[in-house]
Amino acid sequence: MTHAAAPASRYPLPELNRVMEALFEGAGMEADKARAVSHSLITADSMGHSTHGLALAPWYLEAARSGVMTVAGEMDVVNDRGACVTWNGRRLPGAWLISRAIDTALERIGQHGVVTVAIANSHHTGALAVYLPRLTERGLMVQLVCSAPAAKGVAPFGGSEPLLTPNPIAAGIPTQGDPVLLDISSSITTLNSARQLVARGERFPAMWAMDSQGRPSDDPNVVVSGGGSLLPVGGFDHGHKGYGMALLAEALSQAVPGHGRADEPTGTTVGVFLQVIDPEAFAGLAAFTRQSQWLVDACHANTPLPGGAKVRLPGEHALVRQRQAVEQGVPLAAGVVAALMPLAQPAGLAWPAAMAP
Repeated sequence: MTHAAAPASRYPLPELNRVMEALFEGAGMEADKARAVSHSLITADSMGHSTHGLALAPWYLEAARSGVMTVAGEMDVVNDRGACVTWNGRRLPGAWLISRAIDTALERIGQHGVVTVAIANSHHTGALAVYLPRLTERGLMVQLVCSAPAAKGVAPFGGSEPLLTPNPIAAGIPTQGDPVLLDISSSITTLNSARQLVARGERFPAMWAMDSQGRPSDDPNVVVSGGGSLLPVGGFDHGHKGYGMALLAEALSQAVPGHGRADEPTGTTVGVFLQVIDPEAFAGLAAFTRQSQWLVDACHANTPLPGGAKVRLPGEHALVRQRQAVEQGVPLAAGVVAALMPLAQPAGLAWPAAMAP
């Protein structure tokens, strides 16, 4: 995950939601879709996932206006067997499709114990971590995976040609306190991060990429426009691990919903796999959280490295940031605000004033 490099000002969350929902509706989105997309992007910024926050809003708005993103209507139901559901998302907003998938899981989890929703042909989903707390706060475990079968940016381990995408794998694990929120990509970094570094004239902090000749590089341009690749997790040394994660993600989010690279899709299309597990259908929530909380406590108690900070759990900082955003405002880099303000003004929308530090 890459955070915005420039100092950020903070903006009131309700006002940001008001302006962004109006902008998305002005681009043609139905109100429920505008609300889901706005919530996804603003929550990403609130949690610190700035590469998947409002920095993406101008691209989303253009996709909505141009018809690249479907802005109205419903998904097509391909299969529905109660606990197993498959949709063709018709390139509707990914945030809205995932929200609807969570609605479906919550409606059925009491009967089935495990509910899986596979979605083909979604538009961009944003940061997966933003969707997890809605389930973990109900004592449910969730796995959420996606991939982009029309895109290529990561070479398979041992290869030099881009074939796969960063393919994030996310999971939410309830405990007796805050949940564990895992959101990792199978590559060292993401394509969005590479594009944003290029726009800022910056480089990766280490050799996170390779050029088209298979040579290590810290230049994001080799990925964005040079035919190179992001390295899988593990890099040149142990990249078979990230490569394996990417294959698993593509099987779950493309093979299960039945639409993927074999269909040679073009444009922005994303496959999504959502699985919700109710611990009460197994040993019970109390038994589950007894084990998950023990693990959290043991990690926290683990002796840190010399001079290092206390061991933390995935999602711990994100939840702290999110709470701060509610009280102190959502942090947005100056460049993000500069890109959005000219879009708000012609629509007659007053951009919210920055909150006092």
